[in-house]
Amino acid sequence: MAIDLNNLSLKELKDLQSQVTKAIAGFEDRKKKEALAEIEEFARAKGFSLAELTGVPATRKRSPAVAKYANPADLSDTWSGRGRKPRWFAAALAAGKQPDDLAI
Repeated sequence: MAIDLNNLSLKELKDLQSQVTKAIAGFEDRKKKEALAEIEEFARAKGFSLAELTGVPATRKRSPAVAKYANPADLSDTWSGRGRKPRWFAAALAAGKQPDDLAI
């Protein structure tokens, strides 16, 4: 599969470069998944899980955060206190309210 790079336009070369980058990333991902599957199978054959052998806990799913604050104008609009402050919370603080005033 010989490609004459000298006869390609700049756009064609950049498209080819993008395709090659994607192909390399896909190849590496496939190889990693294959290796991981082989290692997990080997661990299972020996009676262990991969997490037991590596000491790395299996990924756990976090439960949704419990709401701590409610919008006084609309009590169904809540915030857990995590992440970015909602506009209504910031506006209430700017108006002189305390976080305890908005607590559920």
